[in-house]
Amino acid sequence: MCRVKEYIRNNRDRFFEELFTLLRIPSISARKEHKPDMVRCAETLRTLLLEAGADEAGVYPSDGNPVVFGQKIVNPEWKTVLVYGHYDVQPPEPLDKWVSDPFEPVIRKDAQGRDAIWCRGANDDKGQLFMHIKAFEHQVRTGKLHHNVKFIFEGEEEIGSPSLAAWVRDHKDWLGADVILVSDTTMISEEVPSINCGMRGLAYLEVTVTGPDHDLHSGHYGGAVANPIQTLCDMISSLIGKDGRVTVPGFYDDVIELSDSDRAQLARVPFDPVEFNKSLGVKALRGEEGYSPMERIGIRPCLDVCGIWGGYTGEGAKTVLPSTAHAKISMRLVPAQDSAKITSLFKEHLERIAPEYCRIDVKPCEGGEGFLIPISSPAFRAASRAMTDVYGIEPVPSRGGGSIAVLASMQKILGVDPLLMGFGLERDTIHSPNESFLLSQFFAGMESISKFYEYYD
Repeated sequence: MCRVKEYIRNNRDRFFEELFTLLRIPSISARKEHKPDMVRCAETLRTLLLEAGADEAGVYPSDGNPVVFGQKIVNPEWKTVLVYGHYDVQPPEPLDKWVSDPFEPVIRKDAQGRDAIWCRGANDDKGQLFMHIKAFEHQVRTGKLHHNVKFIFEGEEEIGSPSLAAWVRDHKDWLGADVILVSDTTMISEEVPSINCGMRGLAYLEVTVTGPDHDLHSGHYGGAVANPIQTLCDMISSLIGKDGRVTVPGFYDDVIELSDSDRAQLARVPFDPVEFNKSLGVKALRGEEGYSPMERIGIRPCLDVCGIWGGYTGEGAKTVLPSTAHAKISMRLVPAQDSAKITSLFKEHLERIAPEYCRIDVKPCEGGEGFLIPISSPAFRAASRAMTDVYGIEPVPSRGGGSIAVLASMQKILGVDPLLMGFGLERDTIHSPNESFLLSQFFAGMESISKFYEYYD
């Protein structure tokens, strides 16, 4: 039996006990009341790193939540791997959609009869982060480690990592490495493993439309005073044309069009539209004309309304014409688009099209850049070889539609490329109720990461 497989099998129960302790901590970065949980989670990770074999590990303050840094320097002449992960998680709401307590991990079968860990953070990112600690532990305890390994775990990724770039800049001397190794992404499927070679950036804003200076009786004023909710909906509706393109002037100015040969390479990724629609519970897809669904997700920018509210939404009727309406809007950006520029263009456009019967306020919330990485690097080749061993098929290079904005900052500050070696699947429903992580992927991830160290030279 493969030594890493045997190690996983012999330590399986301990792995679950340690991971479940981590998962039970409600480290929700979006909520101030969970600040003590953030510290507790960081301290738990420090302990895990030390127990796994790190020479040193500590919890360090930042302008926001604490940063965990640890390292093992075996030989300064050897290559250094910097492992990045995040320990914060998304809020669990809506709670009534969860089959079990979102912060009480359980192992049970999914609809296909496969064993999975069900809990908030099981995949994103505690489960995937934990794989790296255990792969490192295996390398140390079996005497196979021939790299220096550093770890940086943050607690703000789910809110845009507002503090980490500054922390990285201030501690740049600690973080020298040859590659930033990351597992915080998904692969195409268990049958078609993949390695992300790029991710999109993000510009996220909150829009408030104000009409009258107080709520009005809809019978006394309806039909004469503009309703801010309707006004906001009209403005939002105008942001995407019938061709699926964003209508903000200048939005596409910096978008680099891929060549036909590059698009043909991406088209190698298997895609079953019928199965894709079925997995989402939709009958049809919609998006920018002239591009496939996979291209719309991976290589094209987009705009989405993530939340909208205003007026009365409680039980029963309340005949009110509301004073304000609000929306949260995200724009996923491709490499070469600048999030600050797009934010400015969006704000100027909304202010320009706002009718005179309302006031509008656009508040930037998050922003970050997309990035690309070379698929010819020694690190990419090592990851590909490792995953080929584990899955029996060479992984496909792919482009991720999501964002880990801080990685672009780390790439720029440290001069080191990230390697996105993720093991999540779309079925894991991260950011949604009933998040889970297949045990088969959990174990395959540990094995693949351990093999990466063997092949990376």
